[in-house]
Amino acid sequence: LPNIFTKGYEKKRSKLLQAYLPHTPGNTHTLFYQAAYGFYWAERRIPVTPSSSSSSSSRYQRRRSTGTRDERYRSDVHSEAVQAALERHSERKMAVLLPSKRQSLIGQTSMDTYTPPDSSSGSDAEGSLGRAGGVSVDSWISRALHGSPSTSSSSSSHSNSSANAARLAETNILSAPPDITSYMPDPAPISVQRPQVTMIARPPPKYGNAELMETGDGVPVSSRVSAKIQQLVNTLKRPKRRPLREFFVEDFEELLEVQQPDPSLPRPEGAESTPIQGEELNRLKNCPASLEAALLRWGAIAPKAPCLTTTHSNAKQPYTLTYGKLWSKSLKLAYNLLHKLGSKQEPIIHPGDRVALVYPNNDPAAFMVAFYGCLLAEVVPVPIEVPLTKKDAGSQQIGFLLGSCGVGVALTSDACHKGLPKSASGDVMQFKGWPKLLWVLTDSKHLSKPPREWFPLIKDANNDTAYIEYKTCKDGSVLGITVTRMAMLTHCQTLTHTCGYSEAETMVNVLDFKKGIGLWHSVQMSVLNMLHVVSVPYALMKVNPLSWIQKVCQYKAKVACVKSRDLHWALIAYKDQSDTNMSSLRMLLVADGSNPWSISSCDAFLNVFQSMGLRSEVICPCAGSPEALTVAVRRPQEGSSKPGGRGVLSMTNLSHGVIRVDNGEKLSVLTLQDVGTAMPGAMVCVVKLEGVPQLCKTDEIGEICVSSVATGTSYYGLTGMSKNTFEVCPVACDSGLVSDCVFVRSGLLGFVGPGGMIFISGTLEGLMQVGGRKHNADDIIATALAVEPMKFIYRGRTVVFSVNVLYDERIVLVAEQRPDSTEEESNQWMSRVLQAIDGIHQVGVYCLALVPANTLPKTPLGGIHLSETKQLFLEGALHPCSILMCPHSCITNLPKPRQKQPEVGPASVMVGNLVAGKRMAQASGRDLSHMEDNEQFLFLSEVLQWRAQTTPDHILYTLINSRGAIGSSLTCLQLHKRAEKIATLLYERGQLRDGDHVALVYPPGLDLIAAFYGCLYAGCIPITVRPPHPQNISTTLPTVKMILEVSRSVCVMTTQAISKLLKSRDASVAVDFKSWPPILETDDLPKRRCPLLYKPCDPDSLAYLDFSVSTTGMLAGVKMSHNATSALCRSVKLQCELYPSREVAVCLDPYCGLGFVLWCLCSVYAGQQSVLISPMDLEVNPALWLQSVSQFKVRDTFCSYSVMELCTRSLSSLTDSLKARGMDLTRVRSCVVVAEERPRVALTQSFCKLFKDVGLHPRAVSTAFGCRVNLAVCLQGTSGPDPTTVYVDMRALRHDRVRLVERGSPHSLALMESGKILPGVRIIIANPETKGPIGDSHLGEIWVHSPQNASGYFTVFGEENVRSDHFGARLSFGDTQTVWARTGYLGFLRRTDLTDASGERHDALYVVGALDEVMELRGMKYHPIDIETSIIRAHRNITECAVFTWTNLLVVVVELDGSEQEALDLVPMVTNVVLEEHYLIVGVVVVVDSGVIPINSRGEKQRMHLRDGFLADQLDPIYVAYNM
Repeated sequence: LPNIFTKGYEKKRSKLLQAYLPHTPGNTHTLFYQAAYGFYWAERRIPVTPSSSSSSSSRYQRRRSTGTRDERYRSDVHSEAVQAALERHSERKMAVLLPSKRQSLIGQTSMDTYTPPDSSSGSDAEGSLGRAGGVSVDSWISRALHGSPSTSSSSSSHSNSSANAARLAETNILSAPPDITSYMPDPAPISVQRPQVTMIARPPPKYGNAELMETGDGVPVSSRVSAKIQQLVNTLKRPKRRPLREFFVEDFEELLEVQQPDPSLPRPEGAESTPIQGEELNRLKNCPASLEAALLRWGAIAPKAPCLTTTHSNAKQPYTLTYGKLWSKSLKLAYNLLHKLGSKQEPIIHPGDRVALVYPNNDPAAFMVAFYGCLLAEVVPVPIEVPLTKKDAGSQQIGFLLGSCGVGVALTSDACHKGLPKSASGDVMQFKGWPKLLWVLTDSKHLSKPPREWFPLIKDANNDTAYIEYKTCKDGSVLGITVTRMAMLTHCQTLTHTCGYSEAETMVNVLDFKKGIGLWHSVQMSVLNMLHVVSVPYALMKVNPLSWIQKVCQYKAKVACVKSRDLHWALIAYKDQSDTNMSSLRMLLVADGSNPWSISSCDAFLNVFQSMGLRSEVICPCAGSPEALTVAVRRPQEGSSKPGGRGVLSMTNLSHGVIRVDNGEKLSVLTLQDVGTAMPGAMVCVVKLEGVPQLCKTDEIGEICVSSVATGTSYYGLTGMSKNTFEVCPVACDSGLVSDCVFVRSGLLGFVGPGGMIFISGTLEGLMQVGGRKHNADDIIATALAVEPMKFIYRGRTVVFSVNVLYDERIVLVAEQRPDSTEEESNQWMSRVLQAIDGIHQVGVYCLALVPANTLPKTPLGGIHLSETKQLFLEGALHPCSILMCPHSCITNLPKPRQKQPEVGPASVMVGNLVAGKRMAQASGRDLSHMEDNEQFLFLSEVLQWRAQTTPDHILYTLINSRGAIGSSLTCLQLHKRAEKIATLLYERGQLRDGDHVALVYPPGLDLIAAFYGCLYAGCIPITVRPPHPQNISTTLPTVKMILEVSRSVCVMTTQAISKLLKSRDASVAVDFKSWPPILETDDLPKRRCPLLYKPCDPDSLAYLDFSVSTTGMLAGVKMSHNATSALCRSVKLQCELYPSREVAVCLDPYCGLGFVLWCLCSVYAGQQSVLISPMDLEVNPALWLQSVSQFKVRDTFCSYSVMELCTRSLSSLTDSLKARGMDLTRVRSCVVVAEERPRVALTQSFCKLFKDVGLHPRAVSTAFGCRVNLAVCLQGTSGPDPTTVYVDMRALRHDRVRLVERGSPHSLALMESGKILPGVRIIIANPETKGPIGDSHLGEIWVHSPQNASGYFTVFGEENVRSDHFGARLSFGDTQTVWARTGYLGFLRRTDLTDASGERHDALYVVGALDEVMELRGMKYHPIDIETSIIRAHRNITECAVFTWTNLLVVVVELDGSEQEALDLVPMVTNVVLEEHYLIVGVVVVVDSGVIPINSRGEKQRMHLRDGFLADQLDPIYVAYNM
């Protein structure tokens, strides 16, 4: 038969290299094929000839010069497979979109975190050493396979992006690219027409000094950012791999279709496996009855025999502990523990108590004395690591273990105690989570000598606990495994039997002596057999990696205990030392030999050192776990040629839990070696990973279980977990018990091969189940480290774990990059790793993060602390310097896209007032029939003249300045006279005629009010315009100019100060002063009054124009007639019960909407005194508004959400001082938030809760609703039921449905009623597409019929088509005669059980969101505010965010409140939360500085302005991540 290397292991290598290397014939070995097992089987490699070993040696010397890869995972075959996989990807020419960073973020180097090599470590339990590798076969293979370098990209948002531009020149387009993420044809456009003409007149918004270049439809061109997005779009157009079966279980109907399991998946086909029985354990001759008895024996008969020799990294002489000294010191410690702690009547320690052993890794002698001292005193030692700082990774969990074990005493050495962190008093610091400990020094000088007559009782081994070994789990929790004295003795006997130990042999140990294989061999079994152990500490290995080989030669050691890492370090450091002779070794125990990735190190070590006397049969891999102790170890066979086993298995099949030989064509293979057979006296079986512990089939991977006396017995204090692990009863396929014995789960994955040989393929802790397949973290790491021959990763420090996102595990890879790595290298490496893992494992990496060197949390021995790293990632505190998210390739279990259903015809759904069996959704406010005195006037100008005559001294307006004092006030007569003078100014200086449009550019104040009524007196049409901001004139001034042009204003009225600002040099840069219309300053008014005041002849004629910018970035001006204005004022008066005796506080922007009506119009109409507070003054004095409300004892007040948010944010810690200063809000009966959006429930609740202490009642706070077509649709007012809140299913809203749920339900969304419908207003809910009426509690567009509706949009061009649809809509069936105005907002009506003032049942209106803002993704409708609310909760450093779509990619912009180093933490947090809560994949995440997201005066986000700025690359982002 051909050999294994031809069939598998070497075949892969030769196949990949045959084009580049001359053919080298292999050696001939025996091969076995077992059909029942389905895999190939071979002998271990026979030693090569001296000539080949010397060439291997020189190759390793060459590799020393560069590189940092962790060689635990090094495999030439795997490296070549990875390069071939990358070559396949390069043939596809797949462009990988790389992130953009701000230059300042790139400039911050990671050199400050760099530490010299001797203080850092690798990712193994004890780290990796030095820089491994050089110009090896890996590097020139890479050069041969990749003739040209990988695609590079700009690494900075300020750097040259010509490479991207050139590569994507053909993607610059004049319109948005087609929808590529939707699974359905484009829906029919919604028939609502918005005025588009103002978009043309809009000047380009500016961010900084950049200009926005737009095409005709507003989509920027020649933009680097948009080119990158287009590249992302093109990437996503490629077909994905076959979707996985659905394992997303959702309780919402019609979301998912259940897919059948794929019948083509590999399944185990072998027979059922059977437990294998180890050979009988022959009791050793003259074996002591316990380890203490063994110590007594050797201490008595061979007191001078060396027990332990400790070597040091410094020049100190080695210290040797003899068996006599070990006995006497242990005896002394045992006596002191029992008799010298506490008092005779109340000793601190009793037999059976647990005691912590805290010793450093360079002091095994002190540890050994403490361990045997505890055994002699019959107390239970709990060895732990030395805590170096108060915040050691995992230290808190160790403290929890000590607390649960009831540990109150810690034993340590004098030297170690001095190094522990101390408090100010000099005592050892109390570590977080640790119990209070008494620290006892075990050096002889601190102990009392025991009396001659005192002697400990040495019992035979029994079932009392001997010691507790700790284990760190995948989730970071620490468990204590109890081992009985009988198990400990039996374990030592089985090791002696298996490994052939004999008295006085010498052993060199490099392993950690406090736990695992190091503890079992160098501390326990060595005493049983009177071995001489030479301990080589980790610190010495870092300085001299050859030290353990030198000790083997010096002491002619028979046994050495190492890890594969130590073999590799020795290879790197080896320089043909002539005095090296390893012929004395009969056993080289490789502690991690069960790890498949250790094989390369074992083979390479054998090749190099075989000429120095190392024999092939000496290398003995073993497998063990804290629970099962030693599971298997390959026996050393002196002079035997009996082969070991090795199999080359398909990694793809292994991911399905099936064992299949690689067929020689696939790239993904895993080579396993056997770890021997079952231990003497033990029984081993393999059980399924999930469900009942049923035996696996012979070709199936499962968990190794062991039944033996020599195992752990329980997790201390955890009965339930112990039962599941230590009392397993395997069953056969017929459900019958396999054995009467109980088994212990080892946590190791593998199978039993021919001849009872045990193979380990991984660990349960490292297993990740992704998409129904199982992947081992070590395998993923090996592939990542094989990608870059230039050794990009700092010392190979890489960690892989999985996080649960959207009902499945997702793979995350985190690595430390070298300090000298460039941004381009980072991005190149990440893209190649993604391709390699996809090619080798056929699984997508969800997130790949690079962090600066030496920044990941470390284990006590220097490796990466897995669970702490994962926790930092989940908390958004990892602080990566580069990150790449790939959700599009990983998330294959999204709910199925929504399919559009054909509309049902009107005849089948409407019967009378019922729609689809439900009451039609319509409601109205009370009647406006009652007339009062001032209501005989049709025009506001007449009302003001009437008030000036009847109540001339009545104060209408009081303006509060920023200090809280009255700045100025206006009575009826004063306002009338000032208005007359302004009318005179317009006639004389302005030469204006009736109907001319006048722009009023004033700060919030009384001048604005006087100017407005002056225009009415002169017959002009006023347009209120917000003045430009002096600090941001370049951005705000073009908006002012745009409003003037669109409104066709022939004149500007303003103050002298603003006039100077318009003429300033800064203003001239933004807008040429010569282009302004005439400017009239109203500071100096004419002395004489107007001879004749204008009186309109038609109530339907235009009174004023109301201009505002919507959240979609559209400037829209609506025409308000005199009739509508009077009706609106009258409606508000009735609803709020406004009379001349009332005072109302208004803190609103007075430029548009209901804010302008309340600021300027209502006081004149209703006569109440308005206390005016400018929102701009709140930036100086945040308490100004509430102090004014308290000071004037106001009952009704109006504000905006921006004001409420400012008060909540700024005054959150000042409520006590405000209360002390006399603030009292108990008189407030209505606090109305004026808004044109869905009520912000969370903000309202926070505001009420915060100011409850100063008397604000939560019932008083409500929200009004208005829009462009009707400035006030709903307003709570003073009477009627309190606003109600309902909870709806957010997922139903995406399907245009309303489903009420209980508070706190999953996916529930709180919606607050938008106040009571105003008098004279009728509302109906209509389908925005069919224009048909909709039933109660169904989602649709809010239509309104009222005399206060605006007359139409004011546009430069013809408006007939717009007006007819927007202001003159009619229902398609039902009441087709009534003319309605379409608000453009989605909502629903719900009849409640409450009654209003008239005794009728109350109809509540709930606003859901603007129709223009709805984002349709995957056939479902999303409101930006819902996604933004989720994102803001995702991370503490996100202060604000906004979302928008571009070509059906979801773009998220988040503002960062923190250092720029924390920017990249936000990317995975944002991606995760949007996936979890909204089932959407974020396409682009943009991290910007605080204050970048534009917000209008009402506190609404200007998402479309933001989108334009982003696409034109004007945001100066800190980081832009393109999720692949």
